[in-house]
Amino acid sequence: MEDLLEIHGNDFDEAAAVLRGGGLVAFPTETVYGIGANALDGEAIGKVYAAKGRPSDNPLIVHIGRKEQLTLYATGISEKAMRLVDRFWPGPLTLVFKKRESIPAATSGGLDTVAVRMPSHPIALELIQKAGVPVAAPSANVSGRPSPTLGEHVIEDLSGRVDVIIDGGSARIGLESTVVDMTGEIPVVLRPGGVTVSMLEHVVGPVEVDPTVFENGEHLLPRAPGMKYKHYAPKGQMEIVLGDPDRVAAYIKEQLERRRMEGKRAGVIASAETANLYGDAVVLAVGSGARPEEVAANLFKVLRDMDGLQIEHIYSEGFSSEDLGLATMNRLMKAAGNRVVHV
Repeated sequence: MEDLLEIHGNDFDEAAAVLRGGGLVAFPTETVYGIGANALDGEAIGKVYAAKGRPSDNPLIVHIGRKEQLTLYATGISEKAMRLVDRFWPGPLTLVFKKRESIPAATSGGLDTVAVRMPSHPIALELIQKAGVPVAAPSANVSGRPSPTLGEHVIEDLSGRVDVIIDGGSARIGLESTVVDMTGEIPVVLRPGGVTVSMLEHVVGPVEVDPTVFENGEHLLPRAPGMKYKHYAPKGQMEIVLGDPDRVAAYIKEQLERRRMEGKRAGVIASAETANLYGDAVVLAVGSGARPEEVAANLFKVLRDMDGLQIEHIYSEGFSSEDLGLATMNRLMKAAGNRVVHV
């Protein structure tokens, strides 16, 4: 079904026509790869849910190509919201508003709100602008798996399930966009991402963080992608170990030996600074703990590499939750199903 599209300059006419015709196109953004469909076409949106195996009450993000298109799909746009639009669009920020009737229930997950963003990746922007329709685009992976940051990840998960895959190389940020609910007086972060809480507060003042960022939200009606269902998970069982670095390393080494005795394949996700603490174990360094952007960009690739190595038990060190680290730890917690050990 799918065709891996070779790009010649900015010639996205073929892929844009697929979107207008109700088909599915996987394409790169600055955050992760997305699987796109016409956001105004309920039948096309149904294909997105089917391709991903995604629960239909999990809302999709509507991607637009120009800022002024926001008013076509959202209402109740506050002055605070416009300050965020002017500061961070195009970029990795999704804003949630009350939706207009033009947005079908399938796109909004049955909610009366709509999540909108304007991506900054040149391929994504050009594609959306040429398509001439808003593009609903969740991450281009099978639901629950680590999000794709390379074209090969998309092919691995969605080959035969979409009409076109545009390979644009490695995603720059590597984590999905920040999602902020703008329907109340105080903005609420529903999902942390590349635009941090401190960056938001610098523009609009006080910002709240939804408790589901670090809690299991399966009993809740999801207001944004990533809130309710298990996300970003590798195939192996994963556990996050928090505490003093020496104690963390000692605990993980004990667990590695235990798994070895059981005949199980185990591995470690560590920082570049601590990767050498685990001897001859399978250790994947996600990046320097002093460079949170490096850890964020590499996280999903490392989770997929663990799958490639057929690791059955994964032990991950924790990372700082400051600024961008909040998004990294949110994804780690979701990937581990909130399994955490404090040592």
